[in-house]
Amino acid sequence: MKIHKLHKPFSMIREFHLSDWLTLANAVCGTGAMFSMLTYLQTTDVSHIYFACGMLFAALIFDILDGRIARWRQKTSGMGRELDSLADVISFGVAPAMIGYGCGMQGLYDRIILTYFVACGVSRLARYNVTAEALSEAGGKVKYFEGTPIPTSLLLVLLMSWAASQGAVGESLWFGQVVIAGFTLHPIVLLFAISGSLMVSRIRFPKL
Repeated sequence: MKIHKLHKPFSMIREFHLSDWLTLANAVCGTGAMFSMLTYLQTTDVSHIYFACGMLFAALIFDILDGRIARWRQKTSGMGRELDSLADVISFGVAPAMIGYGCGMQGLYDRIILTYFVACGVSRLARYNVTAEALSEAGGKVKYFEGTPIPTSLLLVLLMSWAASQGAVGESLWFGQVVIAGFTLHPIVLLFAISGSLMVSRIRFPKL
């Protein structure tokens, strides 16, 4: 006689490890940062920029902790790796781009470059997952990164926080703006282009 297992509608949540909850906290911080920037656009209260930037540094703490706890408890899974990548896309890809946009990089060329930055971050994480999976099958460990890790985008976040503290947001963005073929480009957005390009480069960085 065939016995069917009782369907448990919330079984996935119960199967989460402690490290998975920390990964979700990373994603929550990134989402909170984006909401904070939307509030800044409504109110122009610069404290919301500081809060958004602070939330992303909190996300970095959770990102570091989830990996260390997973190794300490020796409980890692494919699902945990996917969760980590999705959370990183939110906190270190989309959220920094939103901060850049909120701080004044709102021209057509700015938006194209910010979108390019996010696409590079997504591609970087996908490549890392494939590399990690291949090495795992061979019984090895990932010894290096190809391209800069996506959390390095926090350098841009730190820069935007500093700019906000100096009043260099909106029309006062550092390096001003240029108009090309009728559309606006803020030269400072090119830092996002450089960051994204480094993520998808083949430059190798040792994994600590």
